[in-house]
Amino acid sequence: METFTRSSFDIDAPQWDQSTFMGRLKHFFNITDWRTAALPDSRLDEAKVLVEHCRSGFVPPGTTEEQLHYAKKLYDSAFHPDTGDRMNLIGRMSFQVPGGMAITGFMLQFYRTVPAVVFWQWVNQSFNALVNYTNRNAASPITPKQIGVAYFTATSTALATAVGLNLYTKKAPPLVARWVPFVAVASANCVNIPMMRQQEILNGISVTDENGNNLGHSTRAAVKGITQVVVSRITMAAPGMIILPIIMQRMEKYKFMQRITFLHGPIQVMMVGAFLVFMVPAACSLFPQRCSMAVSKLEPELRASIVSQYGDAVQRVYFNKGL
Repeated sequence: METFTRSSFDIDAPQWDQSTFMGRLKHFFNITDWRTAALPDSRLDEAKVLVEHCRSGFVPPGTTEEQLHYAKKLYDSAFHPDTGDRMNLIGRMSFQVPGGMAITGFMLQFYRTVPAVVFWQWVNQSFNALVNYTNRNAASPITPKQIGVAYFTATSTALATAVGLNLYTKKAPPLVARWVPFVAVASANCVNIPMMRQQEILNGISVTDENGNNLGHSTRAAVKGITQVVVSRITMAAPGMIILPIIMQRMEKYKFMQRITFLHGPIQVMMVGAFLVFMVPAACSLFPQRCSMAVSKLEPELRASIVSQYGDAVQRVYFNKGL
């Protein structure tokens, strides 16, 4: 029978100050580490068990703080913050670099023909829909029908934008045509994320006080959280999809690049990966994961309820904005 020793280590206390951008950047570099996506489920489950033991105040003898920090890193990278359930691999933020680099690289490479544009935008929106569903605020359930409508709407938006702009830019400078995938991705993000998380907008999300005590549900908090996620996702894609086309257009003028056209796709994939290694954690760090909002900006009914119960003691509410 396994023995345990008492531990006072607070495993849920952030290693870095989450009120600052640099603190959040270090945190997200840690949990979006693409190498954790390659670990087997058994290793992730071991980390979860260790985290849960530590939360209860007991750890196996000889467990170091370094081991506890690493277990929490794996736990945060693979398990949903609301439910504690293991997330599907493709939907995890730690899979954004390998998944995003492949899809984005090929979107940037195959932008000239309508069939190629349609196929890669469809692949990208399927990937985005899964990521958005996986990282939603899980306290707000969504039905299969709503998922289907969200997926269809976002994919249609991306395809209409991409195909329409692709035809429109036939007479435009070559570089403009290379930027079409980014415009399509940005437009679709503005639809995909709110649609996939529509229950939060319709019914509100759970808001708490500073100590985690539930205060009710707020639709305004949901709108703020989702808006921040949309901005983060567009920011995540922007550098690679705006700067890389400029780099590739200049590189393709060199004779050695003209001799290896079959490698242009893989080259773009690797270069997008280099952007995403930094941009995934940077974009996630733009806003605090534990979002807050002044009580004065909440819906009148919820604001009145909080004031009647707590008076002026509660000035701000807190909620998980999702990723």
